[in-house]
Amino acid sequence: MNKLGWFNKGIFYINIVLTILTFMAYILPFLAPKLFPLLSVFTLFLPLMLILNLLFFGYWLLQFKRQMLLSGVVLLLGITFVSKFYKFSETNLPKEENDFVVMSYNVRLFNLYDWIKREDVSEQISGFIKEQTPDILCIQEFSKRNEVDFRIYKHKYIFIEGKNTKLGQAIFSKYPIVNEGVIPFPNSTNNAVYADIKRGKDTIRVYSIHLQSIKITPDVHEIDENIQGVSQHQSKRIFRRMSSSFKLQQQQAEIIKKHKSDCNYPIIVCGDMNNSPFSFVYRSIKGDLNDTFEEAGKGFGTTYNFKYYPARIDYIFADKQFKVKQFQSFPNFKNSDHFPIVSRLAFDKE
Repeated sequence: MNKLGWFNKGIFYINIVLTILTFMAYILPFLAPKLFPLLSVFTLFLPLMLILNLLFFGYWLLQFKRQMLLSGVVLLLGITFVSKFYKFSETNLPKEENDFVVMSYNVRLFNLYDWIKREDVSEQISGFIKEQTPDILCIQEFSKRNEVDFRIYKHKYIFIEGKNTKLGQAIFSKYPIVNEGVIPFPNSTNNAVYADIKRGKDTIRVYSIHLQSIKITPDVHEIDENIQGVSQHQSKRIFRRMSSSFKLQQQQAEIIKKHKSDCNYPIIVCGDMNNSPFSFVYRSIKGDLNDTFEEAGKGFGTTYNFKYYPARIDYIFADKQFKVKQFQSFPNFKNSDHFPIVSRLAFDKE
């Protein structure tokens, strides 16, 4: 440290602070948000922390300084988190007769309130579904006031509620639905639905979930303007609101986890979790299921239209009885604030 110049000493102090924050973010997925709700915010920024640690590592490496070990160790300890953020190679196994395709998509009410200034949103979504032809389709923020054609699906379960705006969730299937239901969340307008789907001799439990929103605007510029334009008191109120959402998410995740534990069928979980893959909520709901993006995806797997930041908050989790043969996200299909995700699965013969 004594051999460092004043500039490098300042850089190293910043590096140390970043290291401490990164370690905190590593630990938080294992701690319930209700214990440290404000700290749970750090999990949202873990990808950025990993990138900054990589930059610090490169900075010290170019100078052949031993300080590179600090960020180097942090990156090594966090290597399991990297695959949740970015995949360097994809899996695309050959199609076979027994494969089936699952799609999950938060459609934001099919643009009911004209958030997107185009008149062809419903038509675009309808065309996309026909093009992908998923065998099982899970939709969050479903609205009956749309022009999307679902006639290719003989079986469906739709749950709608609300006073002024009626919205809900829907599961469409090419295979028979033999059982269905809704899982309400206390003190929330969000919920989960499920359907037991008969596919040949097998029955599959499919969940479509929509967890509490933390209400972060998708525009980074708006966030900057909001931060600059609010008082310290208002900033604390925003963080308290986010903390409250994290606690509600934890409660909702525990309800889903309990419901899953009572199911004897292979499980597929689809939906908008409104949280990162580095969160306690993600770990609780995923359990021992496979994250289909981690198994077969490529790149960032972006699912939410957040400017300049590849947010992944929508997921398809599949039972280990299934082989994940392909995963795709569609960040160029901008007909909602979310992007559709699709996975091709098959029962594992091994």
